[in-house]
Amino acid sequence: MFSTPAFGETWLHHWPVWLVSVVLVVAAVIDGYRLKVPNWVTFPLVISGWVYSVAAFGLPGLGWSLLGTVVGLALLLPLYCVGGMGAGDVKLLAGVGAWVWAGVTFWAFCASAVAGGLIAVAMVLLRGVWAKHQAQFWGILNEFVTIRDPNELATIAAERKSSMMLLPYGIPIAVGTIAYFAWSGMLI
Repeated sequence: MFSTPAFGETWLHHWPVWLVSVVLVVAAVIDGYRLKVPNWVTFPLVISGWVYSVAAFGLPGLGWSLLGTVVGLALLLPLYCVGGMGAGDVKLLAGVGAWVWAGVTFWAFCASAVAGGLIAVAMVLLRGVWAKHQAQFWGILNEFVTIRDPNELATIAAERKSSMMLLPYGIPIAVGTIAYFAWSGMLI
C-alpha cells in the first residue's frame, strides 16, 4: 500500500536518478521537436553532476563522476565523428554519466541502443519505406567495413543526411536510460 513516509524516504534516497530522468524527458521532447539537444540542457546536467558528486562523496566522488562523463562521451563520440548523431546526444549521455557514473551509464547506453533500434524499425515500418532503409543500412555497414576513415565517413554521411529519416536520439537515450533505472530499481 502507498505510504507517505516510505515514498518520502524513497524520494530522498533516489532524487538524483529522478532529477536525471526529468532532464532526460525534457531533452527528449526538445530533440523530438528541434532535432537538437541544446547546450542549456546538457552543460548544466554535466556540471551539476560533478558538483553533486563532490558534495556527496568528496574527491573520490568527483573522480567517479568524471569517469562516468568520459564513458558517456566515449560510447557515442565515435558515432558523432562519422555523422551518425548530433553532439547534443553525446553530451546528454555524458551528463547521465556525471550523475550516475560509469557502470550505470554503460548499461543505460545498452538499453538506449535497444530502444533506438526498436524506434528506428517502427519508424521505417510505419512509413512503409523498409526496402529503401534496408538498402541504406547495408550500404552504411559496407562503408564502415571498407572505408574506415572517420573523415571520409563523416563526409559521406553529411551528403546522405538529406535522404535519410532522422531519429532524434535524445528520445532513445531517455527511454532506454529511464527503463534501465526502473528495471534496476533505481527509481523506487
